[in-house]
Amino acid sequence: MTNSTTKFLLLLLLPTFLLIIFFYSYFFNQNNFNFNPTLNKLLKPPSNPSINISNQLDNNNHVRLRHNISFFTLLKKKLEKKEKKKKKKKKSNLEKLEEGLARARAAIREAARTRNYTLKEEVTTFIPRGSVYRNPHAFHQSHIEMIKRLKIWTYKEGEQPLVHHGPLSNIYGVEGQFIEEMEGKTTSNKFMARHPDEAHIFFLPFSVAKTVQFLYRPLVSYNRGPLHRVALDYVNVVAMKYPYWNASHGADHFMVSCHDWAPDISDADPKLFKNLIRALCNANSSEGFQPMRDVSIPEIKIPVGKLCPPSLGLRISKRQIFAFFAGGNHGHVRTYLFEHWKEKKDEDIQVYEYLPKNLNYFQMLGQSKFCLCPSGYEVASPRIVEAIHAECVPVIIKDNYSFPFNDVLDWSEFSIHIPVAKIPEIKTILKGISFKDYLKLVKGVRSVKWHFTLNRPSKPFDLIHMMLHSIWLRRLDIILPYQ
Repeated sequence: MTNSTTKFLLLLLLPTFLLIIFFYSYFFNQNNFNFNPTLNKLLKPPSNPSINISNQLDNNNHVRLRHNISFFTLLKKKLEKKEKKKKKKKKSNLEKLEEGLARARAAIREAARTRNYTLKEEVTTFIPRGSVYRNPHAFHQSHIEMIKRLKIWTYKEGEQPLVHHGPLSNIYGVEGQFIEEMEGKTTSNKFMARHPDEAHIFFLPFSVAKTVQFLYRPLVSYNRGPLHRVALDYVNVVAMKYPYWNASHGADHFMVSCHDWAPDISDADPKLFKNLIRALCNANSSEGFQPMRDVSIPEIKIPVGKLCPPSLGLRISKRQIFAFFAGGNHGHVRTYLFEHWKEKKDEDIQVYEYLPKNLNYFQMLGQSKFCLCPSGYEVASPRIVEAIHAECVPVIIKDNYSFPFNDVLDWSEFSIHIPVAKIPEIKTILKGISFKDYLKLVKGVRSVKWHFTLNRPSKPFDLIHMMLHSIWLRRLDIILPYQ
């Protein structure tokens, strides 16, 4: 009875077993696997799943071998590919930043090579043209790349009045205006990073002018100790709290100041501050200013409640004064100037220590063809910007001065530079300039005027944008991680 039952079950299961083999063979070993259309689409390799291998046996006969890829082989390959993607190293924020900067460098080089402008809506209000620019196409493209990419992290540490605050007027006013712009106190700042990981550069927002004002009151000592301690303490705090200073050794960090003492900060710890980008008005190369690392910024005497000096320039035909200067006897350069030209009764070279009360300083600038801009106690002076706004050709009488925005501006196209030793020859030098060359210089002054104009909020190619562009160029010069 048992044997007959067993035979019966075998006969019953045999067809079922054969059907399973048939369906397996049909669905899983055929080249056109269509059991699940969606899954099939995902699993199929991009080319025909049948891989044809042709071997030439002789001149007349060919054998084509057909290789069938099973479902399980395809699935295994898909899973392996997925695992490789998971294992692939994810790019760090720094790598992404450096890739963006590499693309910016490439775009600038291409603009310089092709001598073409890339017109973008946000920067079409001003297009740099003419000989006042060393390379107007590269400069324009660089400015576009800066606006598109640059992100700045302003450290939040510290309290007013020494940090996050600066003077907004007078000769140190650029310092406070820049701090306010970077922190977006009155207007939104498009360069502000949402997180420090997004930042290309890092701003140390301490104010040298405010530090001197509050820590040296009354001013009975010129010892730089208190100023050094403020700078050192601030850098140590941010270096301990964040990884960014140590990662670059300070090469992507910057400070801004128009105070005469600002360059002395580096003396607090020369090794620590070796790579710090210092944006300074007192850009004296004989006192440690390094043009390849540091940034020269113009000094402006900002009127209270305003942003720029008056522009009272007359037409060229109306300018009756050949050369003009009025200012205090500050420093040896002006002393030398006064010895040769003050009260000499020379109608062409009018030099005053104290301007008579019946004369307006800015009107005198506007009536002059050439405006003398000697150094004061330091090389920085607001005279240059005042002359430019009056459309008067600046005559720069300074030694060891690194001109602002010298990376992109050719100062010989809109100013005259006379070494201090040649002060007695001022009249001879200026008289030797032809009227045609003078007109060219005036045209150059008008071309660069916008670059020395302060706006709040800042606008493309204006003073603050030019300051940022100089810093942006320094950042383009380094590749992180810093070696």
